[in-house]
Amino acid sequence: MDKKSKIRYDIILIIGLLVITVIIALAVRLTQKTGKTVVVSVDGVVKYTFPLDEDIEFKIEGYEGGTNYLVIKDGEAYLTEASCPDLLCVHMGKISSQGQSIICLPNRVVVEIRDDNENDLKEYDTIVG
Repeated sequence: MDKKSKIRYDIILIIGLLVITVIIALAVRLTQKTGKTVVVSVDGVVKYTFPLDEDIEFKIEGYEGGTNYLVIKDGEAYLTEASCPDLLCVHMGKISSQGQSIICLPNRVVVEIRDDNENDLKEYDTIVG
């Protein structure tokens, strides 16, 4: 096998892998469920629920007086300010798909996207099996 045919097969292999990667990325993107509800929990207890399709700015009272500022805009939820020292929750970015969450450990605040489906809001104490 000469050098030119090896290079040609390498190029075909690389293009094939790129095509497969694009197909997988599109499949994941198209099958991703969009949530409809923003659920805010403080210290493990659900405190607030907001529709994801309404623009809202809200101050969340966290654990021991800590605060987080939640913004829901254009179908995305994110935190703009927080009283925690590291501000990791603010830097987590915007969430919009079911299952995504923003967590502020010092203030014990969890903001997550859920479906309106009642089964999605159920919590399980124990799983046996």
